[in-house]
Amino acid sequence: MEAARLAALHAAAPAFSSSSSSPHGHRAARSNAAFLPVAALPRASLRAAPSRLPQKAKAAGSGRSVRCMAATAAAVGSDAAELKAAREDIKELLKTTHCHPILVRLGWHDSGTYDKNIKEWPQRGGANGSLRFDVELKHGANAGLVNALKLVQPIKDKYPNISYADLFQLASATAIEEAGGPKIPMTYGRVDVTGPEQCPPEGKLPDAGPSAPADHLREVFYRMGLDDKEIVVLSGAHTLGRSRPERSGWGKPETKYTKNGPGAPGGQSWTTEWLKFDNSYFKEIKEKRDQDLLVLPTDAALFEDPAFKVYAEKYAEDQEAFFKDYAEAHAKLSNLGSKFIPPEGFTLVG
Repeated sequence: MEAARLAALHAAAPAFSSSSSSPHGHRAARSNAAFLPVAALPRASLRAAPSRLPQKAKAAGSGRSVRCMAATAAAVGSDAAELKAAREDIKELLKTTHCHPILVRLGWHDSGTYDKNIKEWPQRGGANGSLRFDVELKHGANAGLVNALKLVQPIKDKYPNISYADLFQLASATAIEEAGGPKIPMTYGRVDVTGPEQCPPEGKLPDAGPSAPADHLREVFYRMGLDDKEIVVLSGAHTLGRSRPERSGWGKPETKYTKNGPGAPGGQSWTTEWLKFDNSYFKEIKEKRDQDLLVLPTDAALFEDPAFKVYAEKYAEDQEAFFKDYAEAHAKLSNLGSKFIPPEGFTLVG
C-alpha cells in the first residue's frame, strides 16, 4: 500500500517540479531561492495523492490548526535505519519529480527561523519540524511549501519513527547531493515540536528586495549566528531553482531556459542549468551577461558589498572551495535551534 501510494505521488508530481525555490526565504510572499522558490502542485495531482497533512480544525479557544496527526506528545528523535531507508526513497522522488529546489527550501525554511539570542527550545526557532503546521506554512515567505510537504508526507507515513525535523533536513541535504553538490556532513536525531502553538512568529526569513540588501542579509543571518562568509556561500544554492512572478513577485513568466521544464514550464532561473549544483550562480551574477537569468537585489549585493565580494569572487573562480565551504555552512544551518536525542545527535553510516 505504501509503495503504491508513493508511486502514485511520483506519477502526479512532475508537473509541478522545482518552481521558485531559493536559499533565502522571503517575506510578504516574495520568496527568493533557497530560502527557495516554489512550484505549484496542480489540482489533479493533489487529488491523485490524498494528503495525510493536518486538517483545519479549531483548537479550544484558538483559530489555529490542531497538531499534525503524526506529531508526538513526547520528545523522541529518529531511528537511524528508517532515516537511511527514507533517504533512498527521497532519491527516487528526486529522479521522478525534479523537486530538488523545493526540498532544499523546505529544510532551509524550517531551520532559518533560529534566533541565537533566545536560549529556550522551541522558542528559539530553528530546525524543529514546526513548518509542517498550517499556521507557519501560511507565512508569506513559505508560499508554496505546502507542495514540498505533500511530497515528503508519504515518506513520513512509511517511516513513522523519524521526526519531521530530520526528514526536512535529510530531504534538503539529499537534494543538494543528488544535484551534483558536495556531501553534507549531516547530524540527525532532531526532536519535533508537538503543536502549532510552538511555531515561530512570522518575519524571521530574508526578503528578496529590501532597500538595503547587504544590511538586511546581515540582520537576518547574524541573528542566526552566521557570518559574512556563510551568507555568501549559502547564497550559492540559488544555482538551483526558478522564481515565478505570479507567486513571488520576482522574475519573468518564462525564459529560454525554463519554457520547456523539466516539470511545469515557466519562471526565471538564476542559472542556465537550474537543476545542477555548481558554482555557476556566482559566475552569472558577476558577469550579468544574460537577461534571461535572474538577479535579485540580494544577489547583486554579493558583488557590491566589499566584504561579501571577497567570498563571491573566490567562489566564482574556485568551485572546489565553494563546495567545501558550502557543505560546512549547510550542515551548520541544518542544526540551528535543534534539540537532539541523543544530545550529541548521530550520523548515518553508509
